[in-house]
Amino acid sequence: MSLEIRAATPDDAADVLALVTALAVYENEADKVKMTVDGARAALAAGHLNALLGFVDGKAQAMALYFFNFSSWTGKRGLFLEDLFVSPDLRKQGVGLDLLTRLARIAVAEGCGRMEWNVLDWNNSAKGFYEMLGARHAVGWEIWRLEGDALARLGAD
Repeated sequence: MSLEIRAATPDDAADVLALVTALAVYENEADKVKMTVDGARAALAAGHLNALLGFVDGKAQAMALYFFNFSSWTGKRGLFLEDLFVSPDLRKQGVGLDLLTRLARIAVAEGCGRMEWNVLDWNNSAKGFYEMLGARHAVGWEIWRLEGDALARLGAD
């Protein structure tokens, strides 16, 4: 297997959407994907979304979508990994490790104080992989989300 990892460009929007959709299918949430190719292209062009794509034989087979945030506690930027996906036939071959290593290098180069991501509570194989890397579960922190009608109501004039 010859893996090429590179930063996504707006021209890769269709590949990004295809991999996001594949991840959503894996997570039994395919109906939740609302992103479009045009939306992905615009987000990549504007720098709202960053992505590393992994190609095997010229086909996008893996991705790491990320963005930068800011931690008031560290006083530094952080790198937030929004989505990590490796096609099932490439798992356990080091592709995920290669993507995370590249992200860690980006975080270090950008002076980030930390790199964070979310893990589904049922994804024990992912948890074991992340623990092997030295990551730890941020015990005590829960994700809270405002979306849809609730977001519209709160944000209404």
